Amino acid sequence: MSVVQRITQLRAELERHNQAYYVLDAPRIPDAEYDKLFRELQTLEAQHPQLITPDSPTQRIAGKVLDGFAPVQHAVPMLSIHTETDTESSGAANFDARVKNALDVQGGEIEYNCELKFDGLAINLRYERGILVQAATRGDGETGEDVTQNIRTIKSIPLRLQNCDVDVLEVRGEAYMARKDFNQYNDRQRALGLPTLVNPRNAAAGTIRQLDPALSAKRPLSFFAYGLGEVKGWTLPVTHSALLDALQLFGLPVCQVREVVQGAASLADFHQRVAAMRDELPFDIDGVVYKVNSRAMQLDLGFVSREPRWAVAHKFPAEEQLTTVRDIEIQVGRTGKLTPVAKLEPVFVGGTTVSNATLHNEGEIRRKDVHVGDTVIVRRAGDVIPEVVGVLPERRPANARAFVMPATCPVCGSHVVRAEDEADARCSGGLFCAAQRKQAILHFAGRRAMDIEGLGDKLVEQLVDENLIHSLPDLYRLDRTTLAALERMADKSAHNIVAALEKSKRPTLARFIFALGIRNVGETTAKDLARFFGSLSNVQAADTAALQQVPDVGPIVAQSVFDFFRETHNVEVIADLLGSCGLVVQESAGSSAQVLPLTGKTYVLTGTLPNMSRDEAKSRLEALGAKVAGSVSKKTDCVVAGAEAGSKLDKARELNVRVWDEAVLLQHLNEWERSVFKGEYEN
Repeated sequence: MSVVQRITQLRAELERHNQAYYVLDAPRIPDAEYDKLFRELQTLEAQHPQLITPDSPTQRIAGKVLDGFAPVQHAVPMLSIHTETDTESSGAANFDARVKNALDVQGGEIEYNCELKFDGLAINLRYERGILVQAATRGDGETGEDVTQNIRTIKSIPLRLQNCDVDVLEVRGEAYMARKDFNQYNDRQRALGLPTLVNPRNAAAGTIRQLDPALSAKRPLSFFAYGLGEVKGWTLPVTHSALLDALQLFGLPVCQVREVVQGAASLADFHQRVAAMRDELPFDIDGVVYKVNSRAMQLDLGFVSREPRWAVAHKFPAEEQLTTVRDIEIQVGRTGKLTPVAKLEPVFVGGTTVSNATLHNEGEIRRKDVHVGDTVIVRRAGDVIPEVVGVLPERRPANARAFVMPATCPVCGSHVVRAEDEADARCSGGLFCAAQRKQAILHFAGRRAMDIEGLGDKLVEQLVDENLIHSLPDLYRLDRTTLAALERMADKSAHNIVAALEKSKRPTLARFIFALGIRNVGETTAKDLARFFGSLSNVQAADTAALQQVPDVGPIVAQSVFDFFRETHNVEVIADLLGSCGLVVQESAGSSAQVLPLTGKTYVLTGTLPNMSRDEAKSRLEALGAKVAGSVSKKTDCVVAGAEAGSKLDKARELNVRVWDEAVLLQHLNEWERSVFKGEYEN
């Protein structure tokens, strides 16, 4: 398998797991396996930077706003931090070495702030003049869910800060359920004969996402602050530890298990000491976090991909138990992938009862030699998701049964196929397969696709099971009477869904391409195709050579797009959507014949811009053809510097690179955007 093929395969697999974990709340692999795939992709992309694409999982944060909550656009993205899965002392040494190398520190030690890695749900609290005005979940990092009403029920979160009249102060931290509160709540539930909570982590996430704040109020959650989002009108402390002290003075809960240390040896010592006291803590953790203490150094280090260079999560060894494989069942996903799942004799691992574990594919089962009836080692990697890591063949019973991948789909009976260069077997039934049909419709209706509000998984399952939908166009043939006749469907809800369907009939070309669910085509690739070709007919007519002219589209993606539009059924579905269903795709002239004003130019952003986030500035520059780099070199055309600009600004001056502030950038952006709109840069 070539490097390009492996990178494409890794991206597709990681995106599927991101969808399952962050959107469906139905993870299929353990954290350890995901981290392994993610690290492999990061390594390959670092070795071949020309193959990095905007839609790679390394370039974004997975994840999505759930139905039922208003979306909240984060003023400052809620980024995740890199996970160091080397659980030994060398994990701390690896991070320290990376920091020193990035800062070019030859001697001496770096000062770090050491904290706990809480096992709950990340939350952003927005205070204006000291008053809590909004709370939101991380979501996909850019857009979260408005959970203000539920957050207000957490008694440890102050509704008004003490001695704080900062214009805007966004505080980031973790909502969690303490072990004592978890046990007491479950005891009460059992006494009443009501369902209990699975574990504290799921309890926190589930409580925050409850639509009924009254129910949330009955579940005792707590909160720890550990960082900031947007800030206006406050001069920040010069160190992270001082920042936490300041937040505590404002009345925010800050965990007291934290230390300021110097050097890798002290980091490793903190990791080991916390691991030893882990079970004595009143709440669950799954590791520790190291952060460079100096904010000036943090700014110099900056970010790489979706993660800050100045912080890392150092996990603990995963817990393991023995159990028995009772059966191996097959799950069918949106793209037809058949995933074998081990049905386990329930076993308590890492604080929760585990009864299922993914086996990935037939090859993985063969590699691990897993049989039905085997005694297996189950690891709850990252203390969250179970993984079958090995088999005890000496305990294999005489009646153990080897796994055989079915020749036909267990859902629809269609033939199962597997390409020579792929590990995954797939159902060939397409939309004829109910499992694929449900997932394809959910994808089509999703917020980043056609954005059909109210069309959630339960309703789609109901519509498919009652044979009301067989293909995508059937969605637009639904009427109020048909919907209102469904079980648990009120007339008003039926009216709202019909209205949402009508509202979705004028999608942008990028949204429509993404909604079609073309294999290997993510949201960013769909935007690239739309921007390059301008019209759906141009995309449909393009051959693989033309498709590979699109930035970041390689041979595998090009072949996927080409094959999709050569499939008769797909062409018929599109024609039906645009014909009798009345969809009108919003198209543009396309940029294949357009020279953008910043094509070939390299920009670098540094410091904090007063009005724009770095992501907004980056997006606008890239839309005009620029490359936005993370470091300054002789090839840099311009550096845009904000407040507290660090070594990048010094480097720009040393190399005599042009430097702008935000005001100058905005002036030029507005001029360029107007000129592009008017077509002044066309050949």
